[in-house]
Amino acid sequence: MSYTMDFENPDNIQDNDEVFDYEGFKVVSDPKSMLYIYGLVLDYSNALIGGGFQFTNPNATQTCGCGTSFSA
Repeated sequence: MSYTMDFENPDNIQDNDEVFDYEGFKVVSDPKSMLYIYGLVLDYSNALIGGGFQFTNPNATQTCGCGTSFSA
């Protein structure tokens, strides 16, 4: 599995989607994906090496070296 983030038009949000509001910034997930990302911590680093979004997923049994894909 892999993580995907993108901007979404609010008109495309479905009634059964999970929506989390963080001070006006909304994170939307479909219900099936929530099974795999529940408890996920999303962080951002501006380090020169390894910078960018970092995912810490307690449900992952294996991760790739780059941190963008996982097994559950």
